[in-house]
Amino acid sequence: MCLCEVKDKPKPRMVQDITEASGSWQPGQSGLKHYKKRWIMYKIVKREELTTNIYLMEVEAKRVAKACLPGQFVIVRTDEEGERIPLTVCDYDRERGTVTIVFQCVGAATKMMADLQEGDFFHDFVGPLGCASELVNETPEELKKKKILFVAGGVGAAPVYPQVKWLHENGVAADVIVGSKTKDLLILEKEMEAVAGNLYVTTDDGSYGRSGMVTQTIKDLVAEGKRYDVCIAIGPMIMMKFVCLLTKELNLPTVVSLNPIMVDGTGMCGACRVTVDGKVKFACVDGPEFDGHAVNFDEAMRRQQMYKTAEGRAMLKLEEGDTHHGGCGNC
Repeated sequence: MCLCEVKDKPKPRMVQDITEASGSWQPGQSGLKHYKKRWIMYKIVKREELTTNIYLMEVEAKRVAKACLPGQFVIVRTDEEGERIPLTVCDYDRERGTVTIVFQCVGAATKMMADLQEGDFFHDFVGPLGCASELVNETPEELKKKKILFVAGGVGAAPVYPQVKWLHENGVAADVIVGSKTKDLLILEKEMEAVAGNLYVTTDDGSYGRSGMVTQTIKDLVAEGKRYDVCIAIGPMIMMKFVCLLTKELNLPTVVSLNPIMVDGTGMCGACRVTVDGKVKFACVDGPEFDGHAVNFDEAMRRQQMYKTAEGRAMLKLEEGDTHHGGCGNC
């Protein structure tokens, strides 16, 4: 992952409009003079600090808003030399043409993002990428027959929210567990409460809601007589691992949304390589959702740490051989 130098605020990009401005065009003929120029701008229309170092931004991106579905993600850049940052779609408004993202400030690139204000622009806002949630492929009638449990850890509440909201809009009530380390780090509680069937908030330190990890809340709900047909868990890799260990004991099918390091987001670089059911998959094109009981979490977490250094990437390339890359062969 690159460290970006702080630069001036990004300027809109100029591209050739596909709308013909004047004259006629024939195949094989240069069309540049026949097309008018326009500016593509990804304007930030809303910026909110949800809690310390966690920000929400609503961005004008009409094409992405028109096509995206719950579970998919975008890749953003603050300027033309900036780091590519993958972020799951938190919400979208097709009529307004906006997409909402949530991110945590953890490094230079996200610090540059956090410094952007309402009225500023993203240089790139690419998407929708990845596969949509499997839930959108089922009819509301089929989904109403299921008892669905969502488990969100930390910033994982952001990608959980659009799925729960989509179910709510289709008449399906899902139970949601939202966990955070402390009350101060809890995000999107009111938004989640408005669309969830039942919302269970838990904090590791017991400062708000239930006390303990999300896995303890799952155990408590089962002990209270709750029964579920499927669980969707999204959050830190270590959280998803232990949720899956528990749900496997409970014979509860579980879907996870993986968040490994990504570079290009189109399956070329191989940075997001994961092993699922003994097979090589790439989270950006095959996921990000997978059968949680089939994911090799230990390998994924080890790989996530090793990929941060040049030495680690060289070792991974040596270990993984031909399966290291998704297609480009350069990273």
